[in-house]
Amino acid sequence: MLGTFLDHQWKAFWRSKNKGGTIATQIFIGIIVAYLLGVAFFLGFSMEVFITQFFPGKDIFTVFNGVILYYFAVDFLMRMQLQELPTLSVVPYLHLKIPKKKIVNFLNTRALFSAFNVLPLFLFLPFCATAISDVYDPFTALMYVVSILSLTVFNNYAALYIKRRSIQNLKIVPLVLLLIITLGLLEYFKVFSISAISNQVFGFVTNYPLAGFGFTLFAILMYQLNARYLRRNLYVEELSKNEAKKTSTDYPFLDRFGETGTLVALELKLILRNKRSRSAITMSLLFLFYGFLFYKKELLDQDKLELMLFASVFMTGNCISIYGQFMFGWQSSHFDGLMANKINLRNFIKAKFLMFTLFSTFTTLVACLYGFLSWKILVIQFAAYLYNIGIGTVIVLYFATRNYRSMDLSKGSTFNFQGVGASQWVLGLPYFLAPYVILLPLSLSGSPYWGFIALGACGLTACLTREFWVGFIVNEFNKRKHKITEGFREKS
Repeated sequence: MLGTFLDHQWKAFWRSKNKGGTIATQIFIGIIVAYLLGVAFFLGFSMEVFITQFFPGKDIFTVFNGVILYYFAVDFLMRMQLQELPTLSVVPYLHLKIPKKKIVNFLNTRALFSAFNVLPLFLFLPFCATAISDVYDPFTALMYVVSILSLTVFNNYAALYIKRRSIQNLKIVPLVLLLIITLGLLEYFKVFSISAISNQVFGFVTNYPLAGFGFTLFAILMYQLNARYLRRNLYVEELSKNEAKKTSTDYPFLDRFGETGTLVALELKLILRNKRSRSAITMSLLFLFYGFLFYKKELLDQDKLELMLFASVFMTGNCISIYGQFMFGWQSSHFDGLMANKINLRNFIKAKFLMFTLFSTFTTLVACLYGFLSWKILVIQFAAYLYNIGIGTVIVLYFATRNYRSMDLSKGSTFNFQGVGASQWVLGLPYFLAPYVILLPLSLSGSPYWGFIALGACGLTACLTREFWVGFIVNEFNKRKHKITEGFREKS
């Protein structure tokens, strides 16, 4: 049966109208994956040298043991954003005498064919085969490999399980995000250390190699949990595409905005119900962790706040820049209907401004947690927030009127270049350079705080004159709406 499923998938691929673009994309992805695996293989064989250079005076095995769980914690975060759910159109098979168990086994087996599952082997296996095998014994090295393989399988099915559950219950997404943020803050403030825990766990495996099978047990349990969930909900997603069901996705707080609020509510439903838009927003939320990389205590102590402006603009406006760069393209499949409908274009554009403001407000409130590090971070973020909702939204929507490429929302955003055009590449320059143009003249001449006050004031001024900017974008949109409509009809 596994061979039959593979044969059907193969035929479906070669009979697809878009197979040319798919092949080109897969070749491009293959080159990137081959490069990453090559780098991982090199790092694996050179790990002893790198550990000695970067951690002088520390025991090589202590450092290596401390890295393993840390790597898989980052690996899990990457999987949550980048790993695709294995798909199989199950509807044609449901009326046949095919046990659900076989379909589920195919989906779970197919999920193992991922670059995420190969990378740990290239990274850790060389060190296990050389250093650990030489210093300890081959059996200990083998149990290290078993442990790493088991953690890889556990992460694989844990990420898929959470992503599948989040599709049915959207409340899981903020809960998982809150858990990740909490663990990140605890690690940052040294309440506990993943590296220390990892070192203790694998130090125990070194002394008692058979303990490595404990990871195998966790991997088996996660596989069974994932398989059980699939058997119970095998065709919910597929059938829901064809069923008209009433769902509680209304947003009463938007009612006060009239037609503008209704349009925002419709776009929020579009985001939640489609794979690519949902993954774009998820990616935006994950970028909130950028603060741990850019907010450095040394820079805060020296008042070099302008060096942290990019991170603040990006974090408080990542939804605007990542989701907004494809604006209007999200509605490409029904854009003709929008233009034929009696929708007030001014309200249509105002809905985009309102949605961006809501997005930026939410991400800014979450990013305010960095204020526990220093109150100066709040000054930077508040100025960046005003810039984003005032000036940044205008820049994004201006370039959106020059986007003529359609998009398929059922596909993920990972390595998906559909809908990407010149406007997306050019957008980043004015969006991220404009705040420096405002900030630097005042910041370099004296206290950096005057520069942030000026930046916030410019953003606030743009907010207060929003009606003018809405009219400006409406005029730009009217100039090009026929070209936009024509471009969206050409499916790429």
